[in-house]
Amino acid sequence: MLGTAVGNDVPGHQERGVNQMEGNLNALTTIFTEFYYFVTIVMMFLIHAGFCTYEVGVSRRRNHLKTLLKNAIAIPVVTVTFYLFGWWIYFAFPNGPGITGGLIPAPFSEPWNPLMGAHLSGVNANETGVTPADALIWHRLNGVFWGAFLLFSITTASIISGSIIERARSGAFWVVAVLIGSVLWILDAAWGWHPQGWMVKLWGYHDAYASGVVHAIAGGAALAFLIVLGPRIGKFRADGTPRDIPPHNEWLVTIGLFLIYTGFWGFYAACNIPIISPATIAGQITGDTWTATNIYLAPTTLSAITFNFLMALAGGMMGGYIVSKGNPYWTFSCGLCGIIATSAGNDLYHPIQAMLIGAIIPVICYKLHYYVERRFKIDDAVGAVAVHGYGGFLGVVVAGFMLWGQPSSPYEGFAHINPLGNFAGAVLMFMLGFIPIYIACKIMDSMGLLRVPLKVELEGVDFALNQAFLASVREVGDTEKAMIK
Repeated sequence: MLGTAVGNDVPGHQERGVNQMEGNLNALTTIFTEFYYFVTIVMMFLIHAGFCTYEVGVSRRRNHLKTLLKNAIAIPVVTVTFYLFGWWIYFAFPNGPGITGGLIPAPFSEPWNPLMGAHLSGVNANETGVTPADALIWHRLNGVFWGAFLLFSITTASIISGSIIERARSGAFWVVAVLIGSVLWILDAAWGWHPQGWMVKLWGYHDAYASGVVHAIAGGAALAFLIVLGPRIGKFRADGTPRDIPPHNEWLVTIGLFLIYTGFWGFYAACNIPIISPATIAGQITGDTWTATNIYLAPTTLSAITFNFLMALAGGMMGGYIVSKGNPYWTFSCGLCGIIATSAGNDLYHPIQAMLIGAIIPVICYKLHYYVERRFKIDDAVGAVAVHGYGGFLGVVVAGFMLWGQPSSPYEGFAHINPLGNFAGAVLMFMLGFIPIYIACKIMDSMGLLRVPLKVELEGVDFALNQAFLASVREVGDTEKAMIK
């Protein structure tokens, strides 16, 4: 009897064992994914260390402290607002709304939802707004996904910061940082950087590592800010020709840009999903092999983006060195531009394609920077509009041609990648940054809130802080001298 019972129960034991193993595998995958994104957040913080370092290096001595604080305070300002409403926008707006559907319910991304905090289980007793399906996915992943997207948001805002140094009011920049970091960029991400985004469905838009979604929109916003703000005093001669205002400390600039390069490894990794099963995607991908995917849930590998990231950086630095005749600032800035210019297609490019695109587009952006400066009297202190705006825009457009006909998504019925879809997407991204920020800056300028007073700009925006510091030094010195007597 015992033998019969055990024999009959073997299939049941095997089924329970398989189910337990699958459950453990899913749990292990979730924990690995959680740790993966946690590490990318740490790495991406180097981008902001880099921005602060190189902006201080570019600014003149009398403007160092305010330049540093203006950029640094964008971090907490964007963090709070992105928690309150930015994260919800990404999940609620993929359909437009009104283009392919309405608003999508996303209770797990609302700031009052229990999943937007410490939540270590499924649905708890008397807990509202949490479904079993949401709890299964988001009780471990919500915070790290939110953190990774937050770092994208802060990056988008910080791109603008360097271009407006030495004459913009900090408060005006923080207003723009909230608009671009917690509203506009995350709206374009919902449209063109979401597996179900309407731009991906209808246009075949492809921007795997955010050439347009982050960089083009930030460049458009920076250009709008600069047009309203005007140039630094003394930038242009009486005859209208520009003066060169070189970086105060090229060593700091170099360190800052290399920190940004390093942080961009985390940026790229955070644009991927590290491991996912085809059944979870439920699209055209078939088979049993789990895979890494890009933001659109189409298969990719870290190996592929490693090849292309480094080749694009190499192409950009070589192109920048040649076109700038060995100028260190532009050599390193063009290296960054090379990465940005290829980011739209670096999941699918061949490394030689990445190198050539990464070399050619930065040269064009360098030329455009000085043309726009001379022709339109735009004083972009760090070349952010060229490196990020023009580089991101052109990168998206080129990806539409180079990847023409490739699937934009693993889901059936989505448009394939094509030149028209990516060109339209690039225009939309740039203008989504330009138009709202131009309006906001015009309003602040009319109220006297955009630019520091003439006297403050001439003395340096650090003047009051420097005077207080010098007064403290003198007082301590006088006290010490009196003690010696």
